[in-house]
Amino acid sequence: MIANAISFRHPMQKIYTRLPPAVEDLDDILALIFTGPCAPTNADFQRTPLLVRRNKVAHALEWLKMNHSDYSDLQIDYGELRRYPETGPPVVVDYRRSDTNREPESTSVHETDIDNGTAEGPCPFIVHGITGQDYSNLPLRTLKALALQHLKDGGKVLAIGHSANPESLFNNPQLYPQMFPWLFPYGHGGIGSPDHKGKLSNARHKKRLLMYHDKRFQLDEHFPIIAFNHEQIKDSATDCLQRHH
Repeated sequence: MIANAISFRHPMQKIYTRLPPAVEDLDDILALIFTGPCAPTNADFQRTPLLVRRNKVAHALEWLKMNHSDYSDLQIDYGELRRYPETGPPVVVDYRRSDTNREPESTSVHETDIDNGTAEGPCPFIVHGITGQDYSNLPLRTLKALALQHLKDGGKVLAIGHSANPESLFNNPQLYPQMFPWLFPYGHGGIGSPDHKGKLSNARHKKRLLMYHDKRFQLDEHFPIIAFNHEQIKDSATDCLQRHH
């Protein structure tokens, strides 16, 4: 495989200068669907995964504002935060009556439970969809045939757009913190940042990151190859400019 790693900015539908967003805005991006013989109760909501108490949200926003450079100008809307419910989800809850929450077509003969769920403890979080492991060993021709059949059967497609112009690899210290927020949790230390400008070359800076004590840069699936490929692209572009002049 021969390829180059080109970075594009994902256009956001709305940029927030104040967080958290209005409760009404959440209904446009998130919803909860309950299935079963009975409508959900408050006890069911308390066991629902992916719900966070509003004081936890406040603490997270305060930490980001104090520690992350990209959130330094964030305005925390405590008034809006108080509108979030103390218990229960802050989004639309859609209840659909069903005697079972299993899909007969996708149920194995070895699965003997009537429902996906539990009577005690937290609710299990189940992702319905395709995993990469199911298709990682299939040849390209087979993958194309499966994709075409999926479209013929009226299957859904997720399309994520991006900006028209790629992000610059030169003099762009926020490129890597925005690409790898889990590696740069404070938003600082990007390649070519003012703290290192004139002291370290970009290539040497990347080598130091790869030698970081917790090895998170080494162990990341994408950082080493993207960092190396970007150096190849910049070296090639710089060499072409020098020859042209």
